[in-house]
Order: sequence, then C-alpha cells, then structure tokens
Amino acid sequence: MKGKDLLSVSDLSGEDIHLLISDAVDMKARGWFSSLSEKVLALIFEKPSLRTRVSFEVAMRQLGGHAIHLSPAEVGLGRRESVSDVARVLSRYVDAIVARTFSHQTLEILASYSSVPVINALSDLEHPCQALADLLTIYEKKGELDGLTLAFIGDGNNVAHSLLLAASLMGMNFRIASPAGCRVQQGILALAQDYATGSGAEILCTEEPHLAVSRADVVYTDVWTSMGQEAEAEERRQVFAGYQVNSELLSLAKEDAILMHPLPAHSGEEVADGILDSLQSVVFDQAENRMHLQKALLGQMLGGLEIPLTGYR
Repeated sequence: MKGKDLLSVSDLSGEDIHLLISDAVDMKARGWFSSLSEKVLALIFEKPSLRTRVSFEVAMRQLGGHAIHLSPAEVGLGRRESVSDVARVLSRYVDAIVARTFSHQTLEILASYSSVPVINALSDLEHPCQALADLLTIYEKKGELDGLTLAFIGDGNNVAHSLLLAASLMGMNFRIASPAGCRVQQGILALAQDYATGSGAEILCTEEPHLAVSRADVVYTDVWTSMGQEAEAEERRQVFAGYQVNSELLSLAKEDAILMHPLPAHSGEEVADGILDSLQSVVFDQAENRMHLQKALLGQMLGGLEIPLTGYR
C-alpha cells in the first residue's frame, strides 16, 4: 500500500489488489486462526450498518483479535469531540480504526491525526472495501478479472467511484449508465482513465443502460437514494425511472453474466421484483465476501499473515 491508510482504492496498486484477492481466497479456505490475537480494532460508525459492521467484527474475531463498536452517540465526531482529538485518543488504545462517515473529509482528518491505520468503511466519496470484495466475487465466479466488462447502471455514487478505480487498475472494462447530473465525479474519472492507460481497460460513460449492458460479463446496480438523500427520494425515483435492472435489460448481457448489488436493495426501484433471487444473482456471495476480503486487508495492514498463501496471483 502507498501509505498506512485505506481511504480510497487509489491508495492501492494493481499488485496490492492481486495480493488481497489471493490472501482472501486462502483465508476463506482456512477459516479461523489467531494471527491477530493481540490486536484491537475500533469501529466508528456515523451511519447505520448491517454488512459492514458485522463483517468487520466477525473478520477480526476469526483472526483472533477484538473489535470495539462506537456509535454516533458515544463519539459524536466533530460535535461532541473534535475529529482530531478522537483520532489521537484512539491511537493510544487500538491498533487500527475503521470509520463509516457521511463526509470523506472526516476520514481524511481522522487519518491525518491518527498514528494507526484508518480504513474507509464508507464515505460520500468512496466505498473501497465493497469494491475489493466485489472483485473477489467476480474472480470466484469468472476465474479472471483482466478483460472482463462490468456494466454499472445507476447513480455515479461512492460504490461506482471505487468500482471504477478498482476495475481500471485490474484491466477490467467499466461502463456506467447514469442520468445527466448523476455521473461519476470528474476527478475520479480522470484518475481511472490514467489507470486504464496502463492496464488496457476501457471506460465508457453513457446515459443509455442498453448500451452499457450489451455483452457485459457483470451487471451491477445500487440504490437510487443513498443514506443522507432521503429528502430527495421521490425526485430521484423520477430521474432514475429508466435505469431499473430487469430481465429485459439483463438479457442484453452475456448469457453467463452475473448480477451484483451491494445491498440493501429497494426491490421495484433499481432492481425489478424477484431479480435478485434469479440464478444470475450473486448478491449474497458478495455480502459474505466482505468478511473474507476484510480479513485479508486486516492481515496485511496489521501484520497478521502467518498462513501459506497459494491462491490467485
């Protein structure tokens, strides 16, 4: 890794991602082992969570370590106590901090004042742990990453940002279909295009879902209204009305294409009723792989890899 923290997929190289996937494959086969038995992880969550909180807590437990969850009422980042003070205090107690925040700037301040690693468990800009687990899932299903085509349908949000960067680093073609005004940020796109120059990946941004999905290996979607956007829900339903992933749209992808969604899903909105229960859906494998990839990440960042690693390279 380029530094002590993982705030963005851009903190990783393609080789870093290769190694994390390899380690995750091996750790998934190995199960429980006590490589982090003397390590403590702090979880600071400004937003509610099911998969992120449980996957990190169980990952740390399976590695023999301990996790402490800190709710908004207990910490009050930037309100009850300054972000910088929280970072400096926790650095005296724990070995790493996982933070799920509304603002990416909060993460950056936390990391700048923390002497221990800080991991982005979701911000308004990126969701790197989700994207990395998604690549693990795609590798498991397809046996490769390089040269595959991933079509993302919907909002150019934090998940889309991290997937765009990760795919570009790994030589995966990335197509995103979003309404005007809901595209990925220009800075993220420019960085991904730079990565794509080196990896051979192709990037397409369009307003046409059918164009994005045509002959794709992976079809990916996410909610139209993220946490913090609830007041805009009805307006966003109208804006995204033509961006639902349904059986007609999915039929344009390759016959063996897989369907992905980070969950929670709003059935009847971004996905048609029942489609996440189809044979092409791998959403629950995605959810499980959050834990396995995060075990690999914690092992790398906290120095706890003591197993023979023989998987994907």
